[in-house]
Amino acid sequence: MLKVSALSKSYPTPRGELSILSNVSLSVERGDAVAIMGPSGSGKSTLLYILGALERPSSGSVTLDGADPFALGEREQAAFRNQHVGFVFQDHSLLPQCSVLENVLTPTLAAPPGEKGAGDDDARARGILAQVGLGERLDHRPGELSGGEKQRAAVARALIRNPDLLLCDEPTGNLDRVAADAVASLLLDLHAARKTMLVVVTHSAALAERFPVRYEMSDGRLVSPGS
Repeated sequence: MLKVSALSKSYPTPRGELSILSNVSLSVERGDAVAIMGPSGSGKSTLLYILGALERPSSGSVTLDGADPFALGEREQAAFRNQHVGFVFQDHSLLPQCSVLENVLTPTLAAPPGEKGAGDDDARARGILAQVGLGERLDHRPGELSGGEKQRAAVARALIRNPDLLLCDEPTGNLDRVAADAVASLLLDLHAARKTMLVVVTHSAALAERFPVRYEMSDGRLVSPGS
């Protein structure tokens, strides 16, 4: 379970503290698929980065299956992210000089032998790429892929370590409608098959409406639609 309690985040400015998140609480069970809507600047991406232990909260707590990543040292926290969390960003962030297969394998380079997800990484990467429809594009580089294909490769990379939690920041934001629909379907299909915890932040109502659990960010607070 992902459990967030009374989470707040603020930044110092010359005019005083700038509050981004205020008293956010959230629980996500294994198998849940959650969409968080909000306009740019509403704090939804900041929330996602905190959930993935990329950014430290100002107050409150985040635990994943009872573990607090912010109680760990820097190296242990990086290992925690690598083993337990997968990320998909609006910009696919693929390495342009690497092939699709090499890009998907990059998270395994930091995985010590014997940890969850270790083993035959190459075979697993090829299998995931086949699942996302890129089985024939293994040796292509990102510049040879369409926008939708790049995002499919990014999804495959996020799944290579079999994460407990998959976090997606505007995963369809740079895609046309057809490609966006395809990536949304892919995410939900893979989630249903793997029973991960899936959290997506988006400004797209069309994407959010496909998720069984939906929230909105309003003035740094997390609210249910209509509340």
